[in-house]
Amino acid sequence: MTAFIVLTIALLVFRAIGALTVIRFAGWRVSAAHAMAVMLVVTASAHFVPATVTVMPNHADLVRMVPPFVPFPDAMVYLTGVLELLGAAGLVLTRTRRAAGLCLALLYLLLLPANIYAVVADVPYNGGGATPLGLRVPLQALYISVALWASAPRRAER
Repeated sequence: MTAFIVLTIALLVFRAIGALTVIRFAGWRVSAAHAMAVMLVVTASAHFVPATVTVMPNHADLVRMVPPFVPFPDAMVYLTGVLELLGAAGLVLTRTRRAAGLCLALLYLLLLPANIYAVVADVPYNGGGATPLGLRVPLQALYISVALWASAPRRAER
C-alpha cells in the first residue's frame, strides 16, 4: 500500500510542477512515468536493506515471499531489485521509456505469483501480516496498467 501512496503523491507533485510551466511534466503520461520511477526506487530499496533494519521492509522480508518453486530466492530478490532500478531509469529517459514500460509490465506479471504466495502462505512482511489478496492483485494490475499507459507513445509518434 505504501507503493501506491508514493505513486499517487509523486504523480500529483510532478503534475503540479508541470502546471508551474516545467515543460517536461506538462502531460499526465510523462508525469506518471516519473512517478512510477520514484515508486520503483522506493520499492527497490527494500531489496537491498539488511534484515537488521526493521523500520521498513527488508531483504529478508522479500526472500520469505519467494515461492518454494523459484530457485535461488536470495539472488532473485537482488535481481528483481536491480530490474526495478533499471526500469525506473528507463522510465525517466524518453528514448527507453516504451521498452522500460513493457519490461516493467512483464516484471510485475512475473512477480504476481510471489505476491499471491505471500498471502496464501501468510508470510509476515515488515513485522505485520501480508496485504490481503483482494487488494494486492488489483494493485499489481494497476501498476501494470500505469507502466503500459505511461510508456505508450503519443499519437504523433505513431
